[in-house]
Amino acid sequence: MPDRPRDRHDRRYCIPDPLASLTDETIVSQIPYRSRVLDLGCGDGRLLKRLRDTHGASVQGIEIDQRQIVNSIANGVPVIHADLDRGLEGFPDRSFDFAVLSQTLQQVRHPRVILHEMLRVAAQSLVVVPNFGNWRVRLGLLLWGQAPKTASLPYEWYDTPNLHFMSMIDFRALVDVVGGRIVRELPMIGGRAIERAWAPNLRAEFALYVLERKLP
Repeated sequence: MPDRPRDRHDRRYCIPDPLASLTDETIVSQIPYRSRVLDLGCGDGRLLKRLRDTHGASVQGIEIDQRQIVNSIANGVPVIHADLDRGLEGFPDRSFDFAVLSQTLQQVRHPRVILHEMLRVAAQSLVVVPNFGNWRVRLGLLLWGQAPKTASLPYEWYDTPNLHFMSMIDFRALVDVVGGRIVRELPMIGGRAIERAWAPNLRAEFALYVLERKLP
């Protein structure tokens, strides 16, 4: 009998990010000094530790994986053990300047709910998502007719923490559904974050979005 795989819930919210350094750099570049930052699915607290140490940020993490919580605490990062699928009811409106959700939206059961909650608790939200519309994904489906594996989608279809697959076009539509506005879109192409890139939905493996609520 093969070894029983770890439960999917053990791996959710801490998916390996092959572009972690680029992602961190891009997120940090969007956050002013001394901001209040909430990181949803903060992993080992790496990003929050950097923001605290280099930007004087006031930080708070949320994480479901017990081992990652231990790592966050070791990094001196305050972290709450919580399941994002239960929402953010414990946080008042506009209690943070920024809410961060990096490589996590595709893993929660109700992306619409958590995105709406982020826009409620923070003035702006930073969301990094893999792009299922990338040309490698399309080509793999066309040529081999199989669920694709790429740097942004590294798992077999039967052993993946991802519950949803979206393109950049899909994500833009979701932002509109939850009453959000895209302040900035940064596709990650060839190891760089490129604003106003041509054909981003075809070329990007990931994209970072800066969001805020639409004005009434």
